[in-house]
This record gives sequence, structure tokens and C-alpha cells, in this order.
Amino acid sequence: LLIKEGVISIYQNINKTNSSITYGREYIKLYGEGGLIDYIGKLKFNISPNSFFQVNKTQAEVLYDKTIEYLDLDKEDIVYDLYCGIGTISLYIGKQAKKVYGVEVVKQAIEDAEKNAKLNHIDNVEFILGKAETVFPQMMKKGIKGNKIVVDPPRKGCEKEVLEAIVELNPEVIVYVSCNSTTMARDVRYLVENGYKVKKVQPVDMFPHTAHVESTILMTYCGSKEK
Repeated sequence: LLIKEGVISIYQNINKTNSSITYGREYIKLYGEGGLIDYIGKLKFNISPNSFFQVNKTQAEVLYDKTIEYLDLDKEDIVYDLYCGIGTISLYIGKQAKKVYGVEVVKQAIEDAEKNAKLNHIDNVEFILGKAETVFPQMMKKGIKGNKIVVDPPRKGCEKEVLEAIVELNPEVIVYVSCNSTTMARDVRYLVENGYKVKKVQPVDMFPHTAHVESTILMTYCGSKEK
């Protein structure tokens, strides 16, 4: 096997499912390191093969800066970051908030997120492994509150249980980040019907020369539900 200079690692992915899912959960390392280090802005991230990371780092920084702008953070804010991946948004938020809870279903991503918190010397972010639709409602029942929320779900959007728990928590600010405008519109409609108002929308062209676009939406509670 001839390895070209600059290759950090090579993995084989095992996908035994008969579905449209491209990658399976099992990876076999064939060569090199267990992961790689990359940067967005001033933060550095350890990335494993089963972890999600924005490939357009320049525009990812634009997207995350806009997310922070919309959150309008101060040192008293407690923020939930649902579908947090390897902690990119959580750690961006961490230095400006009192506390951040990141929730993610992929075990390797959570392990990377915890490493990334240490890499960046951020100690007020707590990462929780599990499905957002299970973990988040459970945290609500335990009385673990937050006044602001970021959601960055996969293309299928948020599960109904997540949206219901958000409404129950009643945060003052919701920032919805999405790569699928259709499911985002569906979820935003639910939140609007339950007392929230869309204040700002910012598309970010993460994928030039394609039909795909990332968007971030600022929503605030207006105190009345649509009939």
C-alpha cells in the first residue's frame, strides 16, 4: 500500500444495511492516526471518522459567528446545544455563557467533544450521550433548565419530542441551524404555533455551485400561541 505524503489515516467503513444510508457505524483503521486535528476560527477540534465536521471551514466560521450573534450571550446564560456533534457550536458558545449542555447520539462524537473541550481549555460545557428526543425531555423532568437553545439537527429535522420539550422549557431564544430548508420550515412552523416568532433568517452558502444551503434562524418567545 503506497501512502501519499499528507495522508493522516485510512479507514474502511462497514455498512451492512440495505438502505439509502451511505456509511455504517463500524470503521476499521487501516493506517495512521485515530483522528485528525482541524480548526474553525481560533478553536481546534479532534475529528474521528464517525464524527461530523463542516468541510467548508471558512463558511462554518461565518455560520457559527452568526449563531453567537443571534444568541446574544452573557455570563448568566445557560444554553442547550442539541445534536451537538463534536462540540463545535457548544465550544464556540462556551466562553461567552455560564453553562452549555451538548447532547449527541454518536458515542465517538461525544468522546471527541470532550477531548475538544480539553484541547481548548473550556470547562463549562457538559456533553451528554444519547438521543436528543430521549435525553432532552429527561433533563427537563430533572429540572435542568436553560434560557437559550441551539438546534442543529440532521436533514430529517427535529423529532416531535424535542420540539415539545423546547416548548415546555420555554427558552427566551431559539437558534435553529439547518442544512434542509424543508424540515426546518416544518419545525419552525410548530414553534411559531406554540408562541415563538421568527426574528431573523440568514442563509450561508456552505456548498458553492450546488442547490444546497445552510441556514440559521433566530426565534424569540412572543407569549401567545396561534389558534
